[in-house]
Amino acid sequence: MATYEDFAALDIRVALVKEVERIPKSKKLYRLKVDLGGEERTVVAGLAERYGERELLGKKVVVLANLEPRTIMGVRSEGMLLAVEDGAVLTPERDVRAGARVR
Repeated sequence: MATYEDFAALDIRVALVKEVERIPKSKKLYRLKVDLGGEERTVVAGLAERYGERELLGKKVVVLANLEPRTIMGVRSEGMLLAVEDGAVLTPERDVRAGARVR
């Protein structure tokens, strides 16, 4: 079981997808540029088989912002977009500001 402190250590925020680009030589991966409320990050997400680029562009999504960066297919990913098992991305039900924290 995770403790409250474990959960509190996660920096989960709403982000606005500003750019979407397919990663060459990959069937699944996009390079996303997301706005976390004045701070832009690059996030690699395996959504290309489920979403078109236009579907993601301008969408508010939920991102784990304090995940240690990792290089995936030559692209440095600075967070993780949260999605369910079938690939549906988590989105807020109302229009909230980019950078809003999930608690």
